[in-house]
This record gives sequence, structure tokens and C-alpha cells, in this order.
Amino acid sequence: MADPMRNSARVIPALFVVLWATGFIGARYAMPWAEPFTFLWVRFGLTFVLLLLLIPVLGARAIGWRNSMHAAIAGILMHAVYLGGVFWSVKHGLPAGFAGLIVGLQPMLTALMAGAFIGETVTRKHWLGLVVGLVGVAVVLSPKFSAIGGGVSVATVSAAVLAVIAMSAGTVWQKHFVSRSDLVTVTLCQYAGGGLVALALAMLFEQGEFVVNGELVFAMVWLVLVLSLGAIFLLMILIREGEVARVASLFYLVPAVTALMAWLLFGETLNLVQIAGMALTTFGVALATRRAPAQASPAIARASR
Repeated sequence: MADPMRNSARVIPALFVVLWATGFIGARYAMPWAEPFTFLWVRFGLTFVLLLLLIPVLGARAIGWRNSMHAAIAGILMHAVYLGGVFWSVKHGLPAGFAGLIVGLQPMLTALMAGAFIGETVTRKHWLGLVVGLVGVAVVLSPKFSAIGGGVSVATVSAAVLAVIAMSAGTVWQKHFVSRSDLVTVTLCQYAGGGLVALALAMLFEQGEFVVNGELVFAMVWLVLVLSLGAIFLLMILIREGEVARVASLFYLVPAVTALMAWLLFGETLNLVQIAGMALTTFGVALATRRAPAQASPAIARASR
């Protein structure tokens, strides 16, 4: 009989990658109809309200003001700055492939931060996996590089780099300060912080463009329910139960899964070179996340309770 604990160990990371990859598809539907920070503060606000309504059902517990502030800081970094930076840079002309390669630096940067600030040890095998994974991401995204043009500027590249730094810092902050607090309350505080900062940025730099139509409504509903709730809860579980360097390496798989989705949904090209890059990325992630079965099962066992 299959061990449910081992099944959880396989399903949670895989499901997270698939759900996270759909965020880029949702953004493709939404961005023609709304400005980045305006879209994000509305998305975060809706998620916050929905979580408030679900608290009696989910049985969330108070986490105290100190932990609430730490969760809000993590939310500002992981939601407002990361998503805002990526969306803003692409909206202002940075090619998606180039942005994807910059975002692909996140697992390696997270491993460095985890070692420096929370004392995680990353072995040579894991470093090799991170490097191989990054090469695989570059191969998957290589067909997009031909589109690099005038959108590559100091401003757009800086925004993408800032986004990567923020996501890495937010992941480490979450692990260090609030990983053992109630997940629902932590997520609620994250969206409170992220939503307020996104609203402030929208008021400072945008005109409030928000055209309500079928594509925008579909993208908003999908991103709120599937990304802001489903994928983020899975990410919080993964951060709580494992080393952040290993969790971050899962992000290497996102460009490959997104490329597959774009091929299926939008008819974008998918050639043999990209497929080889996907295989290389998967191998790199396997190296970076591998650990002894005796260590993996208890952590996922706790996550599945």
C-alpha cells in the first residue's frame, strides 16, 4: 500500500509549481487591461477580504502584533515588491524571456541569503543542482532572447533585479520569523502589507487604468483563488517544513511549465532545444532538492496534518 506521507512529499511541490506557473498565464490575460500596481492592490484586497470571511471556517489563530508585523514585511517583499517589479518591468518593455532569466537567479540568491542570515548549509551537490537548473532555465527561455530590444533599460532591468532580491529576502524573512505561526493569519497579514504598499505605489505612479472585461475578470478570479490562496498556502507549507534554499530551487521549474502552458493555450513555439532545457532544469532541481527519505517524510507528515 502506498504511503500517504510519501505521496504528499511528491504532490505538494509538484502542485505548487503547476499553480505558480499559471500566474504568468493569468498575468498575460490581465496586463493589457490594467496597470500593474492597480491590478495588484485590487487582487491583494480581494484576497484579504476573502480570507477574513474564511477565518471562522478555517479556524485561524491570533499570532500577536510582533509576528503580524513580520508577516506583513514578508508580504510586502514577496507580493508587492516581487510581483510589482516583475509586472512593471514587463509592462514597460522588458521582454518576458529576459525577465524570466533574471527571475531565474532567485533560487541561487535565496541559497546565499539562507546561508548568511539563518545558517542553512547548502552542500556542493545542491550548489551544482542550482547551477544546472539555472542553465536549464536559460535554455528554455533562449528563443525569447531574440525579442530583446529597446525595452531593456536601466529602469526595467533594475525593477526585475529588485523583484528577485525582494522575493529571496521575503522567503528568508518568512522562514526566520513566522514560519511556525498560524498559516491563515500569516497570509492575511502578508496581503494586508502587500496590498497597502501596492495601493501606495499605484497612487504615486499610475493613473488607475482598470478596464473590466471577460479576460480581466477571469484573470482576477484565477489569480485570487488559485495563486493568492492555493499556491501561496502551499509555498508557506514548503517554507515551514523545509530549507528555503531547497524550496526556492522549485522556482526553476516554473519557466518550463509556463512554456508548456503557453504552447497549449496560445500556440507559442516549443522546440527540441527548449524540451532539452526542461529536462536539464528538472535534473538540476532534483539535485538541489534531494535529501534522504528519512528526513523528507517527517516534514511532509507534519505539513499534511
